[in-house]
Amino acid sequence: MSLLTSLRDGLIRSGQTVAVAESATGGALQSAIVATPDAMRFFQGGITAYNLGQKSRHLHIEPIHAQEVNCVSERVAAEMAAGACRLFRSDWGISITGYVTPVPESGNKVFAWYGIAKGENIVESRRLDALDEDPEHIRHWYAEKSLEAFLACLKRAGK
Repeated sequence: MSLLTSLRDGLIRSGQTVAVAESATGGALQSAIVATPDAMRFFQGGITAYNLGQKSRHLHIEPIHAQEVNCVSERVAAEMAAGACRLFRSDWGISITGYVTPVPESGNKVFAWYGIAKGENIVESRRLDALDEDPEHIRHWYAEKSLEAFLACLKRAGK
């Protein structure tokens, strides 16, 4: 069974919903989810917030910390995930924020943080270090890894 089919089945069976807040993936998380049959039964929506102003306005991330870390940290990812739950009134929120190309602000490294929230509670957040050099592959890899982590959280919550 595919990752997205497993997510769909788990969410529909439990009567729960998910929403997404993303940055580095540029819509890849939302695109993957909406390509799943019956997505309208469990997907509340998503937002691609690409800068501090939009992340603060729509997802209520703390702006002083976010500015200090260029909006890329475990805390920002966690706040984005909880913000997605609030914004879309969903049971679960998944977020990702990071870099797909090396830049001085990232120490010339390519990494991202994902966050998973159940309502206001942060269930998991983790750093992903990219090994690939192709930004398009990295975006999709980030999306896949965060969805895999969400499935694991969903399974743990169902036990």
